Formats: sequence, C-alpha cells, structure tokens
Amino acid sequence: MLTTGLTGSQTERVTPDRTAASVGSGLLPVYATPAMIALMERTASELVAPFLREGEATVGTSIEVKHLAATPEGMEVRCQCVLTAIDRRRLTFAIEVFDAVGLVGTATHDRFIVDTARFMAKAASRREEAGRL
Repeated sequence: MLTTGLTGSQTERVTPDRTAASVGSGLLPVYATPAMIALMERTASELVAPFLREGEATVGTSIEVKHLAATPEGMEVRCQCVLTAIDRRRLTFAIEVFDAVGLVGTATHDRFIVDTARFMAKAASRREEAGRL
C-alpha cells in the first residue's frame, strides 16, 4: 500500500556519458543536470512501482531542481527519495543527491499514477492528430 514516508535510494557513478560535456548541457566533464534529474525520476518511479496495480505506471509531471555542486567524473552519487504526499493519483517526492563530499542537488518531484493502456492510447492519438495537420 502506498503511504507517505516511503523511502528509497539509488547510486550511480559519474561516467563520461553522464557528464555535461557528453549530454550537451554544458562543456565540462562534471555530472550533468539532466543525468541527475534522470536519477531522481528513476529513484522515485522505482520506489512506488511495487505498490501499483497491474496495468498502472507513474509518469513524471513536474520537477523543481537545484543543482548545487559539481561532481567530477569518476565519483559516485547517491539519490535519496521520500514520498511526502499522496493526493489521489498525484504523488509528491522530496529528493536529495549526495556525493562523498556532501549535497549535490535537491528536488521536489510530482508523478501521476496512470492506466498504462489509456495513457498510451492518448499518446498515440497525438501522432494521428499530428498526421492530420
């Protein structure tokens, strides 16, 4: 059962493909903000996945991020996630990312529980609509 206070964490190493220079968000070989955001979303998504019904998934709808420190290539980062609020299908998470020295980033992230089949049908209809334009 989904309840506030659920926590989860994941770690990853800052590899060349996760740097700002590699993903195009900057020129330096440090942990890229888009890579950090992906880690944050993945941690939140995987935290609640075991509690969803068959045919359900969550989708990210908003994220407010602060990237506070540069982590160089080769270091490891750890993402800690807490489910702080449940409002029907909307789930809100408080997220922090750390490296060995300290806090690297913070976020407030919302995800919505969706019916996978309905969600994908709606997405496909956008392609059909675009084809008519």
